[in-house]
Amino acid sequence: MKVVKIPGDLPKAPHYESILELQDVSIVESCTQAHTTKKILFLQDHLLLFVLEGIFRIKLGGEFLEVNKNEMILLPKYRSIEAWKYGNPDKNYAYESMMFFIKDEFLLEFLKQEDVRIFKSREPAPIFVRPFKERLLKYLESLKPYFRDKEEINVNLYRLKMMELLYDLSQTDKSLLLQLIQLKARHQTAIPRVMEENYLNPISLSELAYLSGRSLSSFRRDFEHIYQMSPGKWIQEKRLNKAKELLSATEMTVADVCYTVGYENISHFSRLFKGYWGYNPSESRAST
Repeated sequence: MKVVKIPGDLPKAPHYESILELQDVSIVESCTQAHTTKKILFLQDHLLLFVLEGIFRIKLGGEFLEVNKNEMILLPKYRSIEAWKYGNPDKNYAYESMMFFIKDEFLLEFLKQEDVRIFKSREPAPIFVRPFKERLLKYLESLKPYFRDKEEINVNLYRLKMMELLYDLSQTDKSLLLQLIQLKARHQTAIPRVMEENYLNPISLSELAYLSGRSLSSFRRDFEHIYQMSPGKWIQEKRLNKAKELLSATEMTVADVCYTVGYENISHFSRLFKGYWGYNPSESRAST
């Protein structure tokens, strides 16, 4: 299954989700009939998700989280999640949600306006599902006309509406405010842990450096001190070893293995595989 990068892939085929875009924030309104749909999503920005109908089920690492109607969750960027949408069978399997993708720059602007001190922490705030009430429900309803009149939106008004959301959340849920602060408060994580958890994701070195709480130059230096090779070479070797394992031990297609180990182009993956192992991926099962 190919990884869907969000929000970048959502306006494109085959998704065609309705999206409002500001420089530092994107909002996606998802309305569909869904018996059950599964996708693997890679979060390019921090995601604030509100479910208005149906269920959004997430696998994050080894943990399953279920976001039901009138519930929300905040997820940090540069994570891959498995996600299932379940429509409400009592309403013709209707599913509806609103997703806010927030960049660091917008988050920092809000924290400065609130005069919130950003602090470093050893561990990130826990991720959990929380309910939302009438006040936020009315706010979400107020945004729906914007999706129908995109060309008439005043950018400054749009920005104020986004600030309104963060102010509402920070005043009604202090634990969520802490989570918002920690999205911007970089904390160092051991490089081996970051690499083992993320080498299969379609992720750049700068994004890996961010997850480790380091600058790109510090990340490269610390990585090469640990592994005695470049991050790019280590990732490629790990992915190609994993690809051989999957081709030998499962019935997955070459395309599925390609996407599973973090590549997005099957021809490119096949060339790398043959260069490393000496034979094509399609020949892998015959050679074992």
